[in-house]
Amino acid sequence: MIRNYFKIAWRNILSNKASSAINIGGLAVGMAVAILISLWIHKEMTYNKYHENYNTIAQVWQNQTYNGKIGSQVANPAVMAETIRNEFGSDFKYVIQSSWTNELTLTHGDKAFFKLGNYFEPEVIDMLSLKMIRGNSDGLKKMHSIILSESVAEVFFGTEDPIGKTIKLDNKVDVNVTGVYEDIPQNNSLKDVSFMLPWDLYLSRNPWIKKMEDPWGSNFTQTYAQIAPNTNFEDLSKKIKDVKLTKLNDESKLYNPQVFLHPMSRWHLYSNFENGINNGGRIDNVWLFAIIGIFVLLLACINFMNLSTARSEKRAKEVGIRKAIGSKRSQLISQFFSESVLISLFAFLLSILLVLVMLPYFNRIADANITIPWTNPIFWIIGLFFSILTGLIAGIYPALYLSSFNPVKVLKGTLQTGRYSSLPRKVLVVSQFAISITLIIGTIVVYQQINHAQNRPLGYEKNGLISVSSNDEAHKHISAIRSTLIDNGAIIEMTESQSPMTDVWNTNGGISWEGKDPNLAVDFPNNAVNYEFGKTIGWKIKEGRDFSRDFGTDSLAFILNESAVTFMNLKDPIGKIIRWNNNPYTIIGVVEDMLVQSPYKPVRASLFHLSNVEENLFTIKLNPAISVKESMSKVEAAFKTYNPAIPFDANFVDEDFARKFGNEKRIGELAAFFTILAIFISCLGLFGLASYVAEQRTKEIGIRKVLGATVVTLWQMLSKDFITLVFIACVIAVPIGYYFMDNWLQKFDYHTTISWWIFGLSCIGALIITLFTVSYQAIKAALANPVKSIKTE
Repeated sequence: MIRNYFKIAWRNILSNKASSAINIGGLAVGMAVAILISLWIHKEMTYNKYHENYNTIAQVWQNQTYNGKIGSQVANPAVMAETIRNEFGSDFKYVIQSSWTNELTLTHGDKAFFKLGNYFEPEVIDMLSLKMIRGNSDGLKKMHSIILSESVAEVFFGTEDPIGKTIKLDNKVDVNVTGVYEDIPQNNSLKDVSFMLPWDLYLSRNPWIKKMEDPWGSNFTQTYAQIAPNTNFEDLSKKIKDVKLTKLNDESKLYNPQVFLHPMSRWHLYSNFENGINNGGRIDNVWLFAIIGIFVLLLACINFMNLSTARSEKRAKEVGIRKAIGSKRSQLISQFFSESVLISLFAFLLSILLVLVMLPYFNRIADANITIPWTNPIFWIIGLFFSILTGLIAGIYPALYLSSFNPVKVLKGTLQTGRYSSLPRKVLVVSQFAISITLIIGTIVVYQQINHAQNRPLGYEKNGLISVSSNDEAHKHISAIRSTLIDNGAIIEMTESQSPMTDVWNTNGGISWEGKDPNLAVDFPNNAVNYEFGKTIGWKIKEGRDFSRDFGTDSLAFILNESAVTFMNLKDPIGKIIRWNNNPYTIIGVVEDMLVQSPYKPVRASLFHLSNVEENLFTIKLNPAISVKESMSKVEAAFKTYNPAIPFDANFVDEDFARKFGNEKRIGELAAFFTILAIFISCLGLFGLASYVAEQRTKEIGIRKVLGATVVTLWQMLSKDFITLVFIACVIAVPIGYYFMDNWLQKFDYHTTISWWIFGLSCIGALIITLFTVSYQAIKAALANPVKSIKTE
């Protein structure tokens, strides 16, 4: 029986090639979108699951109250891990301290490269369950040791055994390779860690850490923990909550630090904190694209339903004969389901080809590295189940509708479909275009928000600015490098600073001023710069003056941004005194707010002071009078002259700034990609319906032409019904689109407003697309020979 169902289904597919092609093509596109999104969601949901202890690993975070708000941060004092081990050791299997992921120069022989890595306590190998290719879990127990990722080991040593070989760090410290671990996969928070060094070496290279008067007074490291069996993150977070608070002096207790564990399972998808509460993160994108995938697939299913029911009259006699000779309705339903499932299976095979074609583009805009798991049987089982389910969903309405025909009426030729018989199809068309128009609105709003943030005033000149990371050897020669580059015309100016132009690497408390609430804990970005900083970046002085070598007192001076003046409620700030760690600093200038961190958030109250230590981050203003290529070659040559052992590494500030929009740009590009596919599916269905309507009205069109109707009149007649449906879809989509996009924009402190033209453009675009889709069939029918139309009908 089942074989017979599929044999008849195959014959029906062949006998209605155009309709079948539209159905299969539409379903294939919808399935391809669903497969792409499913593979991407799988990558997101399996983030960090590479580690065997995934469910028991956490980072130690802390909530602190400063500037009147609660801020959540991963940075901790360097004594955090040791203290938790000493006070709560039985509750944890491992607690380890780590540096940030820093770029260091690794040199072996004539090979020198900048690589990213961390300093860790030695238990990290077991805690992260690293897969050691060479060496073992003791690899970081000696101070002067290093373990390398497999790819880095290959870069330096090729096929040689690297164990015991020497690598020089920053051209200063020799370390021995004691292990090689398998590269950490891309869907992992630690994917950039290409080497690991012992924590003891970090302390040795930074002796100031052990000499700190207050080891709890500075947050500059990370702490990782693996909880013991039969414990949980929530209970342990409550237990260690005050581990830092009890170590602080009365002034520092104003920050009210509350320590907690942030599980590895939430690092990637739940990384956003607002006022001390975890309020989502990338999980929002997962839900967004899951919903888009469902709707795009639903559009394809709607196409199938529409075309199947539209051609109901052609199947009516078949249904009547089958019922007359004894077929039960359940058998007819099975027959129609078998057709939809067969079409769905064909569509699934075609969708795999479409995924192969679209995957490189999708990976690029999604910043992913997704592949089709050809050898994974689970993928094919899910794919088969998914195809059958799609076929059943797409076929449920046609199966129930077609199987309900009265055999007596059908065989007499008196089947009356009724004035409302086309209503379900119209509802489905309206639904299709409402979804498509909503996607168009969403895509435009996303891009408008990106442009709004990109056009936000920066407060400095980012064009032609580059940042160069180097070491103290370059710092020793900064005057010579600067003079050389200015003299040869490569640059306008050059400076050093503690933080780059596109981020904050240092903040400070212990700051007070006249009128400050004594109970207010504060934490300000406090960038240490040199005299040429303002001239290099082109900041805008609003009051007072810039730092100058003509004033020896500038070593105890501050320049504030406008937000700091507002936050401190300073009237006539120039000459006022700010105390930092009880040292008096004079305000000599106020600069326009500079956009350094998130382009979607308010500019933070910030301070600038002259540096009295070595700063190894250089910012350089290239000379616009010569080519960038020529300038960069001269800059590289100057650094190589005075620092030949270190590879030259430079970033353009405007490119670093552009990366801040990466997530929103990906959302916009993916939304645009899926919107185009959704419109394509909708148009495919519309094309099929227009073809059917034109075919049904062939005789009417012939008679109208004989009576003098023009082509334009006939085109209007055939198009107006579809235009009406799309207009209704616009009325539905506009409030829905506004509601969802307005809620999305509220996530940003600095955001655009939704303009009326967005809705107008979306609706007009949908109407134009509809006219183009329908016009081909309408004009074709209008141009047909009326004599032949009437005769053949």
